[in-house]
Formats: sequence, structure tokens, C-alpha cells
Amino acid sequence: MPGFLQVGYYYFFDKRIHRSITYGPNPRNRLDLYLPENMDSPKPVVAFVTGGAWIIGYKAWGSLLGLQLVEKDIIVACIDYRNFPQGTISDMVEDVKQGISFICNNAASYGGDPNRLYLAGQSAGAHLAACALIEQAILENKAKSVPEESQIDMKEKELSWRATQFKAYFAISGGYNLTKLINHFHERGLYRSLFLSIMEGEQSLLRYSPELRVQSLLGRARSLLPPVYLFHGTADYSIPYDASTTFANVLESYGVHVATRIYDGKTHTDLFLQDPLRGGKDALLEDILGVVHSGDKDLQMKHATSQQRPRLVPEILLYLAHCISPF
Repeated sequence: MPGFLQVGYYYFFDKRIHRSITYGPNPRNRLDLYLPENMDSPKPVVAFVTGGAWIIGYKAWGSLLGLQLVEKDIIVACIDYRNFPQGTISDMVEDVKQGISFICNNAASYGGDPNRLYLAGQSAGAHLAACALIEQAILENKAKSVPEESQIDMKEKELSWRATQFKAYFAISGGYNLTKLINHFHERGLYRSLFLSIMEGEQSLLRYSPELRVQSLLGRARSLLPPVYLFHGTADYSIPYDASTTFANVLESYGVHVATRIYDGKTHTDLFLQDPLRGGKDALLEDILGVVHSGDKDLQMKHATSQQRPRLVPEILLYLAHCISPF
């Protein structure tokens, strides 16, 4: 609670956070935009999809990561989307795609560098972002295969953004093969009947399992995917870390550039909540910055000389949270 109160204060009163920007016509088609104070040059942009078991997701859940990255001169857009029962999986993926489209097409107007776009997601958000990315790669490949006179109409209707616009995809603690996870979720309390309702029935599990979907892609479509960076903790009870390692193996076998970082002893929430609340050096943040700042000596120098984030919560409370966390 002490940590959440502080983060809540920043979320509502920090002038760098521009809340609830509309990106589409449906309910919850909103995003929060985190803009650095110094906007003297175009900044890298991270489009972030938050988690929440497809039921309790909310854009504010990305505020800790957003605040960390905006302090490093990175623009962050946290995308909200319809949750179940307001929407099912196809609605969620469609919302995420629309949110990404808004960011791709408006990044420059907010001071972002359209040549340095990154996609990120955590937990259910990592799954939804992966689904959106793969679907867009399929559309992009289809557009290249149809006659030139038909491409204009297709671009207007479907290709408002491209998978190839992103320099990298950061997937944090996600699940990518729903056919393997359905029984695990049932044992953890996300019961099979409810999960299948969210996913629009068992017949849809293949379509919304990125690990399986990528295997059915044509070679050209797979080549359109950006480099993928998978992050996961070994003590994750919500989604076992082999969900990331197996997905990485599949991606690598099909020639997709992939890198995996497994954090020893980290739970589902450690990487995203407890570690940022702890302050100081943050392993996940350092790994993300290592990619985003690559090739930018000014940002690298600024990060190396910047002060580390202050601790927001006493260590004893974080230890207790780690011990009782069901995630």
C-alpha cells in the first residue's frame, strides 16, 4: 500500500503523464502518454500493453514502467483495451491493434521518432501484443502478394501500421501457447469454462496461441517480425517461465531474431512491481534500455550518469509481499 499510494500520486499529478487519450471508437479505447520533460529532439517510443489475466487489465498498471522509461528520455504509451466480459479475445486484439496504429501514426506529432518504435507487453498484455504483431505480419505479407492496384484499398482498410515499423518487441512474463496453459490456468483459479469464454471457445486457441500461429506463417511473413526479447522469472507461478523459453525455441527455429533473459527467483510480479518499488538498479529496466539506447551514445551517457530511482517501499514489506504473493 505505501508503494501504490506513491505511484498513484505520480499517476494523477505528474505533468509528464497525459491520461486517457482516445485512440478508437470502442469503450476503453484510451491510452496514457508519458512524455519526457526535455523534448528538444525526437525520442524513442515504447507502446506498452498491460496485463491483467484478460479480465482486470488497465492502462494505469503500466505507470511504474512508464515512469522509469520517461525518466530515460523515452516516450511511453500505455494502451487500454476492453476486458472480459466487456469483450472477448478478438475484441482485445482488435483494440490493441488500433492502439498500436494510433501510436505509429501519431508518434511524430508527440515528439517521438517514427524510426525508433518499440512494442512491449506484460503477462496477458504480452500475449495480446504478440497476437497483434503476428496478425499484422500476415496482413503485411498479404499486401505484398496482391496486385498493386488492390494494395491501396487494403492499406486503407487494414495496413494502418506494419510489423516492420518496430525495431523490437519486449515480452514480459507472457504465455504464448494457450493449449498448454489452459490446464495450468484452471488449477490456478482461472477456470477452464471461463477461460474458454474469454478465448471464444476451444476452436480459437490455435489462432490466439502465438507459439502455434507463428509456425503456420509463410516464411516471408515470419521475416517481417521484429527482433523479439523475452523476459521471465523462474519463480513465476502464474505463467511458468518455460512458456517463454519454448516460444523462443520456436521463433529461433524459424529464423526470427530472439533473445531470452530468465531472472532467477523472480515471480510474476517481481519484475513489474516489486523490483521497481525497490529502487536502485533494475535488471529488467537495464535490459530494455540496453536495446532502446543501442547506437545512441547521448542517451547511453545520460543513463550512465543519471541518479538511480529512490526506494518507494521498505525492503521488509517487499520481502513479505514476495512470500505471500500467489503470482
